[in-house]
Amino acid sequence: MGGHVLVAHQPAYLPWPGYFSRLADADELVLLDHVQFTERGWQNRNYIRGTAGPVRLTVPVRHHFGQSITDTRIADDLWSGRHWRSLTQTYGHAPYWPAHREALEAIYRTPWTHLADLNEALLRLMLDAFGLPVPMIRTSERLLAGRQTSMLIDLCRQRGATRLRVGTGALAYLDHGLLAEHAITVEVATYSHPRYGRGPGWSPGLSAVDLLLHEGPDALSVLRAGARTETKALA
Repeated sequence: MGGHVLVAHQPAYLPWPGYFSRLADADELVLLDHVQFTERGWQNRNYIRGTAGPVRLTVPVRHHFGQSITDTRIADDLWSGRHWRSLTQTYGHAPYWPAHREALEAIYRTPWTHLADLNEALLRLMLDAFGLPVPMIRTSERLLAGRQTSMLIDLCRQRGATRLRVGTGALAYLDHGLLAEHAITVEVATYSHPRYGRGPGWSPGLSAVDLLLHEGPDALSVLRAGARTETKALA
């Protein structure tokens, strides 16, 4: 099936492999950073490998109800040192740590003030490392009409996209009839996590940085192996 494929997703912190798997054949990633920040979600936290189970890394933020992701400020500058120590202790002996250490360290030594900027920098680093040169834009930098489905339709119109790829969570709020009226095909992306690498502590749902540092050049094939895309009938 042809057509420009647009993937719309909120910017997440060190996302899991499923986030990247839907980008393997995408034309563009649109970061929905104008939408409301969600407490206890994936926008500012994720999991890495640990000896006694997954370890959660959380970026502390200043939160008030209704604020957008792009307006969410990081609460202090102590988190980066803690996260960098955790990454170094966990992955310092991983096979591909030497290849990516310098680029990761540069991000964690940058004094970030806003969560969306940090997440974008990490996403760009990981897309490049996975060999996925997907162009990325942020909705906070665009003038968009409407909300939810109407906003996504306007986004597709602006970007010349005829195929909108989303996760299963988006199905609850999409207006399928409205999308059909505008000849936009919806693709639902899912991910079945293949086992990879050796050593203790692996579990499904870890940050994709775990996959990258253990599999290196083979990481993209793991992403492709677990990816599934189903076209949703809209009419």
